[in-house]
Amino acid sequence: MAAPQGPPPSQAHGPPSDQFHGAPSGQSVRERWLAMPPDARQNFQRNAQLWMQMTPEQRNLMRQRENMRRQAITREADAAVRDSGLQLNPQERARFESRYIQERGKVEQSLRQQIETERQKEIPALIQQLRKEFQLDEPRKSPVTKPAASPKSGK
Repeated sequence: MAAPQGPPPSQAHGPPSDQFHGAPSGQSVRERWLAMPPDARQNFQRNAQLWMQMTPEQRNLMRQRENMRRQAITREADAAVRDSGLQLNPQERARFESRYIQERGKVEQSLRQQIETERQKEIPALIQQLRKEFQLDEPRKSPVTKPAASPKSGK
């Protein structure tokens, strides 16, 4: 079964972490839902359906992966604060980390889009190349299949 993209619905009640990060905590679930772009809502619904179809073991695996992903992002955000050389108080540090995570998500989304665009450009050439390779292979395969058909006609 295909795994849902992003965090499982039980852990992310709302938009993906790279969108609307830091939304006011007083915002209701309904308000957050209405604030989501239609494609984000559709993605959330698809993930929720996939989540409901998973076994408890698959759900636990997804939770573990999400926890590991969040830990890695936290470590990277901490490193970004250190690498910046800034001396921040705890509140500024939290804001810096939040912005880092938000902007990092935008960068990653942009890179995913670039990769998909490049993939779509290269797929037609790949298909053409494979078509040529397999057309060249067909004459060699045809004689092999013809003798196999002749014993059937002899019966």
